[in-house]
Amino acid sequence: MKLVRYGNLGKEKPGLIDAEGKLRDLSSVLKDLGPEQLSDAALAKLAKVKVDKLPLVRGKPRFGTPVAGVRKFIAIGLNYADHAAEAGLPVPKEPVVFTKAISCLQGPNDPVMLPKGSKKSDWEVELGVVIGKQARHVSQKEALNHVAGYVLVNDVSEREFQIERGGTWDKGKGCDTFGPVGPWLVTRDEVPNPQRLDLWLDLNGQRMQSGSTKTMIFSVAKIISYLSQFVTLEPGDIITTGTPPGVGMGIKKDGQPAPVFLKKGDVMTLGISGLGEQRQEVVAFKL
Repeated sequence: MKLVRYGNLGKEKPGLIDAEGKLRDLSSVLKDLGPEQLSDAALAKLAKVKVDKLPLVRGKPRFGTPVAGVRKFIAIGLNYADHAAEAGLPVPKEPVVFTKAISCLQGPNDPVMLPKGSKKSDWEVELGVVIGKQARHVSQKEALNHVAGYVLVNDVSEREFQIERGGTWDKGKGCDTFGPVGPWLVTRDEVPNPQRLDLWLDLNGQRMQSGSTKTMIFSVAKIISYLSQFVTLEPGDIITTGTPPGVGMGIKKDGQPAPVFLKKGDVMTLGISGLGEQRQEVVAFKL
């Protein structure tokens, strides 16, 4: 299933995308799509709904974050060897872990706002994982059984805040609007192998990132197992798993650094095979 939340900010309704790519309203079946709807049992029950009996949604409504009530937004850094190289950093021996603030979550096509004082805001297309069953000290073999589904994430980052201002990466990762997620939550059964997904991102129509999850240093199963040794993963938690090369800070010209960062009016479009696409216009800071 491809599950969504659609409608105006704060008033989203649950829905699903049918086999013809049309949006169907699920609000007669569910009040919302939150952690309690992500268990295997709940999703199996939902899969039995007669889709053709659900109301069609007309027009082109806004998509919101596909899961309500997210409690943790955990991220993995430097998870592609070629991205670590463009960042001038060694390949990590263990996953690099940081968090993105829940307040940065937003819909897949909502504008991305440059933070006040931003000089080096950047893009990162990533595979996101949504937890469906509590995970504590799980093995790699069992890890994927704790997944409800997968989502497309743009891990927007302010590099000066992240790297040059001291402390942890977190303050460059959780600025308002820096967590576009969606458009859909694609259930686990539709993604039999999360290590065989193509990713891409364009800036103003120019391809900047093109990669595959098969080149991850740490697999999705490894990441879930690893994180579960340190923190209890709960239904609705989102893990974003790292980006392939092609981010703005890593751009070179004639072998020399020539970074490109986001500015007002830029448009990012990005996608992952089977998980849909996003489009964000970059706007100036506004209180």
